Amino acid sequence: MKLTKTLLATTALTVAAGMASADGHMASEMTIVSWGGAYSNSQQQAYHNPYMEKTGVTIINDESSAEAVAKLRAMNEAGNVTWDVVDVVAADAIRLCDEGLAMEIDADEQLAPAPDGTSASDDFGDLLVSDCFIPQIVYSTTFGYRTDMVGDNPPTSVCAVFDTETYPGKRALEKRPINNMEWALLCDGVPKDEVYDVLETEEGQQQALDKLGTIKDDVIWWSAGADTPQLLADGEIVMGSTYNGRLFSVIEEQNQPVAMLWDAQVFDLDGWIIPAGLSDERKARALDYIMFATDTQRLADQAKYISYGPARMSSAPLVGQHAELGIDMAPHMPTDPENAKNTFLYNYEFWADYRDDIDAKFQAWLAQ
Repeated sequence: MKLTKTLLATTALTVAAGMASADGHMASEMTIVSWGGAYSNSQQQAYHNPYMEKTGVTIINDESSAEAVAKLRAMNEAGNVTWDVVDVVAADAIRLCDEGLAMEIDADEQLAPAPDGTSASDDFGDLLVSDCFIPQIVYSTTFGYRTDMVGDNPPTSVCAVFDTETYPGKRALEKRPINNMEWALLCDGVPKDEVYDVLETEEGQQQALDKLGTIKDDVIWWSAGADTPQLLADGEIVMGSTYNGRLFSVIEEQNQPVAMLWDAQVFDLDGWIIPAGLSDERKARALDYIMFATDTQRLADQAKYISYGPARMSSAPLVGQHAELGIDMAPHMPTDPENAKNTFLYNYEFWADYRDDIDAKFQAWLAQ
């Protein structure tokens, strides 16, 4: 669901009267950048609407997170940063932090403690992978498949993607090397704990591309998270990768004949950064929003709308039912023990270091 600037402004202005003086040192409008679709809607319901009601601030949504690194680089070079809070994956946060394009955050000073007093740094734990990154959700990239196109032999292994004899038909993969290279090596016999060591080498990168080459003619390449669910719903592919929350939507909300393949799901983190170079007023507003939006209850609230696991340990016990469907959300989380029997842990540092080079090589391979 996409909300227009006009609707957002109207919502905010209805509660703005009499509140401006309380926040006089903060900006009264902010632009928050995210990914769109069901994910942005979950943020709208869990974070933006309550924050606007509490403060009277106007929140403008921008759906440019996929281009966040390039756009922030350009804004910084032009000396005109127009974004206030940006939702990015962890690897991009690391890159932005390393380049001085994101503010450093002191978790215990600038984020809320857990309800029992546990510090934010302990509550987020190992998910604080960068000094500039405030984790929001644990999500996974995994596969969905058409239940009516696999006969009596539903896939149980991610390597079914490469088995076009047993599972004929088109499959959808993201038009970038991340995850695809890892799955290719796993399905070419590389042990899970050696994948990134192999992928560091020219030979390993070529091995991954060669494995992907075995199904290249059967692949529809996607760029937007909504693409695979739509292709599955239309019956144009037998299986395809996308974010687990997108698959939850097509399965549970749209009742399509689609099922999840959790094997070798790639865990990743998504969260907030505050761009460097904001005025004091905009920085104060951004920090106030971050404090609010990443507290224990707020992160648990997001899980009412989408099947991503909250990044705080204290939020997990508060995850309840879907706000509209009334179904328990815990079994649909990538972190659920039944779903997490064989996960693949995304290596943020590797992709922060190698992303540009492997991207170029992957795009050249695609063009061949």
